[in-house]
Amino acid sequence: MNLITAQDLSVSHKGQSALRHVDMTIAAGEIVTVVGPNGSGKSTLMRTIIGAMTPDSGALIRKPGLRIGYVPQNLAVDSTLPMTVLRFLNLPKRQARSAIAKALVDCGAAGWEHRQIDGLSGGQLQRVMLARAVLGTPDLLILDEPTTGLDQTGAAAFYKQIAQLRDDLGCAVLMVSHELHVVMSASDRVICLNGHVCCSGTPDIVASAPEYQALFGRGTQGALALYRHNHDHDHHHDDTCQHD
Repeated sequence: MNLITAQDLSVSHKGQSALRHVDMTIAAGEIVTVVGPNGSGKSTLMRTIIGAMTPDSGALIRKPGLRIGYVPQNLAVDSTLPMTVLRFLNLPKRQARSAIAKALVDCGAAGWEHRQIDGLSGGQLQRVMLARAVLGTPDLLILDEPTTGLDQTGAAAFYKQIAQLRDDLGCAVLMVSHELHVVMSASDRVICLNGHVCCSGTPDIVASAPEYQALFGRGTQGALALYRHNHDHDHHHDDTCQHD
């Protein structure tokens, strides 16, 4: 059974149609990235999947008992309120110290328990938020623009960490990203969204789709070479370009 199945899903935001007739699935263990221009409904889709928004029509089916870990796009930290990483990871409920230590190791933040949250760089804070998300041993890890503000090297390192987490935890990963060059090397499957699903499939299928090139141009060919170089396992996903 898929972890997530969207069937003919339509969602409005502030009275405006944000998603129309979306069909998509997320299977166990795969890394799926959603790309699309600003205002294309990417964050609406994430918020609907985690239950923060309600569909107007259609269905969003979650596997019974599905555990979701969520990493938001950013976190507003009040610098007047001192908070250590340890205290942050114990919100809203206390966690075993051993579990916290392991999550920090898994997310490339080993030994950061006593650092102040407001003293972390953007990339360091992302790793701490990632650690918080994996503390619940999620079946599905959702990341909304997780590398906003990071340079290309930092973003590539973060995505490498995500792939390692997927392998270690056996979880699926759903990401929203605007960084097409990294997406192509980090994803098993890409969904191109623009209010509806323009096309979907493995990265090379999507990058060659006319709908994708109409939105983003043809500037991802270098990323595709990286994608082919990095992916030495077979893909068994259904590759489709869905036309309106």
